[in-house]
Amino acid sequence: MSALMSRLVQSRSPLAGVYNVGASKNWRFLSTESNKVDEPFKVSTESSKVDEPFKVEEAETVNVPPPPSEKLLVLGGNGFVGSHVCKEALNRGVTVASLSRSGKSSINESWANNVIWHQGNLLSPDSLKDALGGVTAVISCVGGFGSNSYMYKINGTANMNAIRAAAEQGVKRFVYISAVDFGVVNYLLQGYYEGKRAAETELLTKFPYGGIILRPGFIHGTRRVGAIKLPLSVIGSPLEMVLQHAKPLTQVPLVGPLFTPPVSVTAVAKVAVRAATDPVFPPGILDVHAILRYSQQKSR
Repeated sequence: MSALMSRLVQSRSPLAGVYNVGASKNWRFLSTESNKVDEPFKVSTESSKVDEPFKVEEAETVNVPPPPSEKLLVLGGNGFVGSHVCKEALNRGVTVASLSRSGKSSINESWANNVIWHQGNLLSPDSLKDALGGVTAVISCVGGFGSNSYMYKINGTANMNAIRAAAEQGVKRFVYISAVDFGVVNYLLQGYYEGKRAAETELLTKFPYGGIILRPGFIHGTRRVGAIKLPLSVIGSPLEMVLQHAKPLTQVPLVGPLFTPPVSVTAVAKVAVRAATDPVFPPGILDVHAILRYSQQKSR
């Protein structure tokens, strides 16, 4: 029995040796880690960089010019519609210039002193160059009556020259005050309407994204004829109130367009200036009812 126990003890001794070695190694490992914990906390050189104040090198200064202010050129700014357009634009804080054959307006009102007046003839495109300097938008109120050939020149050729010159100068937006189609009346004023439509076509071609055409009918307001003031609103305002609610009548064959409601010159000016200065104003053609609708909206 004693011999058997002696053999068992001898057979276990190798395992005990392995255990002792493993334990010794583990102890050394544990002992090493525990010693690191017991040692004073040391921060490496790289970690100490984090504690240093964060330094930013001074960036190079870039001189960015401020965005250019809006400058509006009104063609025919001393006329009935054009003068109201100038006044409306000035009230919105826009720099306003005007070009017409007579140059400076004879209107004796304070706002006229704030307009940059140019004298020129749209039938001579070269006269537009100086007036278009720094201009971001154009509103044309140019039009007239007379013989068919004269009406085509004033309503068509003159405006087409202005549209082309503005496009060449990089003007962003162009608003054209045209006229509604009155049906049978077109035959009596053939040169007038042919000129208007030719100018419209040119505008939509040269300014597909910034061309706006207003087609009002009878425009009422106080119109100056020399020293005389004609109160056209006495007739136009009541008709506007009645006919703006009679839109279906405009669809009657032949005579339907005669039921187109009048619109005030103030409304036309308000919409024209907004169309010229609002970059999100949709391009295209606005009929009388659209002009009335936009004029009733608050200015942006």
